[in-house]
Amino acid sequence: MTRRYAVAAVALALAGVLSTAACSGGDGPPSRPEPVVGGAAALPGPAPAGLALRPAPSGAPDAPAVTGGLTDGSRVAFADLWADRPVVLVFFTSWCNLCAQRQDALSELARRHRDEVVLVGVATGDQPADLQRYLREHRVEYPVVVDGDGTVARSYAVREPPAVVVVAKGGALLRGWPGGVDASTLDDRLRELVLAG
Repeated sequence: MTRRYAVAAVALALAGVLSTAACSGGDGPPSRPEPVVGGAAALPGPAPAGLALRPAPSGAPDAPAVTGGLTDGSRVAFADLWADRPVVLVFFTSWCNLCAQRQDALSELARRHRDEVVLVGVATGDQPADLQRYLREHRVEYPVVVDGDGTVARSYAVREPPAVVVVAKGGALLRGWPGGVDASTLDDRLRELVLAG
């Protein structure tokens, strides 16, 4: 009798191990979802001390100080971003071919000027999975506002992507490019308009 119970207990334990392995795939620990790209973790830290910036020209209009939700659902106020350094708004969608053609160079420009200028993506009319795929593919490391209903785009008079807007420290609207701009031209304009070093 004891032997029969021992055999039954081993068989039951083995069945439990096998069923657990079958449920989990049996190939190791369960995979974790990838972190969301373009969320609060991509927001900049404090501006470096002694950041050399050009003053905004007198009479420049104020940029719309909107608030939007980032890809991870956290909220960001544009005015908080331009309080201590210039901001470049990049309006795009994952399905825009011209946006995709220019994005890798813009991502590199954002990395090069990370401490001096904040790039913020504004994605209008995108599905979350498509947007995340685009951001990963193009190595976008800056925050991205999800503008599902186009409110942010309309506040900047953007009819369709791509478009780029430069805002000075303090919120003066300096320059916009309906139809977007290539990274080398944007780099030149940043040096002329906002960067004094």
